[in-house]
Amino acid sequence: MPRSVNAVASRARRKKILKQAKGFYGKRKNVYTVAKNVLEKGLGYKFVGRKNKKRDYRALWIVRINAACHEEGISYSQFMGKLAAKGIDLNRKVLADLAMNEPESFKKLVAEVK
Repeated sequence: MPRSVNAVASRARRKKILKQAKGFYGKRKNVYTVAKNVLEKGLGYKFVGRKNKKRDYRALWIVRINAACHEEGISYSQFMGKLAAKGIDLNRKVLADLAMNEPESFKKLVAEVK
């Protein structure tokens, strides 16, 4: 009985990896084993990067809110605590946007909380 190899599937699997590695430098783009290793590492970085992006944006929003609060004579932590106590449910993204683009409405919000 002849040896059976699933050439179609294995070639497709390799082509998929090499297609994803297009644009890489040197052997990384056309040698399957090297491309597979580099791609695996890159996909790991990609996953971690998506998590870090969320972290970075949250930190940026907090800095912006803090700066706007200090102009009004209140600290960030006091402001957020008083917002929660009043039951005003705005997230940091919206608050940072208000602080940057609509400072007058942010001032009214701070005055309401004080």
